[in-house]
Amino acid sequence: MYVRLDRAHRALAAVLGILSLASVGVLFLRDAAPRLFAARSHDFLGAFPLAIIAIAYLVYQVAHRPPIRDLAKAILLAVAFLFFAANQLWTQSPIATLFNDIAIALFVFDVFLVIIGWPASSPDESFAETDQIPEQQRNS
Repeated sequence: MYVRLDRAHRALAAVLGILSLASVGVLFLRDAAPRLFAARSHDFLGAFPLAIIAIAYLVYQVAHRPPIRDLAKAILLAVAFLFFAANQLWTQSPIATLFNDIAIALFVFDVFLVIIGWPASSPDESFAETDQIPEQQRNS
């Protein structure tokens, strides 16, 4: 039962990720043929994939049960995406600029944490870097 829950969370994260990618396709379709969509549809179509991928990433992290520091960093990144989504959705709101600025600050902070190596338990996989030490050497 415990393993099935992990598989279910991983599957949910993958489905949400696919939904997010598909919605980016719809966003590009709207850019190519805006007459096929409602006038203000771009706001929603721009926000939706950002919000869904934030949720997918959190579900993915929960399924992998990372250490608390890694989970905190994942939450930070997801919140950045959610603020960016809010900025896209409510472009006419006076607070949209603040949402955008918070998203920028969180994205910058997240990359800064990667640069300084925090948390130490995280490999730099987020930048396509891999651990160069073979598994056997690390365990000896």
